[in-house]
Amino acid sequence: MIIHTPSILYAALLGLLLIALSFNVVLARRRYRVRLGVGSEEGMQQAVRVQANFSEYVPLAAVLLVLAELSGMPIAAVHVAGILLVTSRLLHAWGLSHSPGRTFGRFYGTAGTWLVITCLSLWLLGSSIDFSRFPGSG
Repeated sequence: MIIHTPSILYAALLGLLLIALSFNVVLARRRYRVRLGVGSEEGMQQAVRVQANFSEYVPLAAVLLVLAELSGMPIAAVHVAGILLVTSRLLHAWGLSHSPGRTFGRFYGTAGTWLVITCLSLWLLGSSIDFSRFPGSG
């Protein structure tokens, strides 16, 4: 049985983006001749942080996306969250790859990622509470 759901699409796209970021770390290791750790080259440190930041945020965001879909979030909202998450992570990777300081991509990539995680978490929190069990709720 093949299951076609939006969250699977976005998880797959995010998986491919992780591979691309990981490949960028491998290239940086070769370029800066760093076998372990990050060395002292700023470019090496940036490549590792781009990948690490992705790895810190995306797994939870992807799980939240799947759970929100399974809990009945409208498909259009799942697509909006998925598109915003993928776009935000691309922006963040681009921004941090170009400068270790504040950039458009880094700022809005972070903001978009946090927005997605916050909204999905609130959706799941709201969908997990049985309001009919509270006094005065007809």
